[in-house]
Amino acid sequence: MLASQVIDRYQAFCPPTLSMEGDVSGLQIGTLNKEIKCIMVALDIRETTVSEAVEKKIDLIIVKHAPIFRPLKNLISDDLQNQIYLTLIQHNIAVYVSHTDIDVVEGGLNDWFCELLGIQHVEVLHETAVGQGIGRVGNIAEQTLEELGLKVKEAFGLETVRLVTYSHQAQQYVNRVAICGGSGDSSYKDALKKKADVYITGDIYYHTGQEMLTQGLLAIDPGHHIEVLFVKKIAEKLEQWKREEHWDIDIFASTVSTNPFRHI
Repeated sequence: MLASQVIDRYQAFCPPTLSMEGDVSGLQIGTLNKEIKCIMVALDIRETTVSEAVEKKIDLIIVKHAPIFRPLKNLISDDLQNQIYLTLIQHNIAVYVSHTDIDVVEGGLNDWFCELLGIQHVEVLHETAVGQGIGRVGNIAEQTLEELGLKVKEAFGLETVRLVTYSHQAQQYVNRVAICGGSGDSSYKDALKKKADVYITGDIYYHTGQEMLTQGLLAIDPGHHIEVLFVKKIAEKLEQWKREEHWDIDIFASTVSTNPFRHI
């Protein structure tokens, strides 16, 4: 079957028009006008991902984070970053990026986060269009910030999470939770407007964390890499569509970790 048939089905679920302004989404490397046998879903395209794709004879990668996020100045093969792109091209591996569109779409990544954490009565955190947007906010059973932090740690299989709190607030009770995958600290004012007690997002900047606390908002930073949930969920959807539409393809969820951080 053609790669374009798979992406047409994907876009029926997650239209690229949902992407936020200026975002990098859609086909980024290769062509969809080719026969494919093997698809892989990944969070990032790094040298380890490419090696895995070559070994598994992958024809198409559906990825969350764009491998080319800034304009290229050259394609000199001595450059290690360029080698990632050139190896993909040499092995005829197409790369389709689904970035903020999968964050925004109903039943997408931010809704999967809410399901995982038991956040209910969910609404959009920051609207990008009428009735749709980035992030979610909803309610959980009342618990302390520390208890919620431990729940987040367990749910995502993390070594640690960072609590944005002064020491005396760790036992403060929370009930209304905002969440946004990736680097969402710029949306913390939306969390305040939506009356959230706590905001869960990655890559919280030092001074932004201080501003949050001054304005009465607690936060939990589980890191950017929790978006790896994308890999499992999209692979499951592809398998479902494969059964429904009788696709003759193999589907792989990437098994290499592209998380650059370790805790000791």
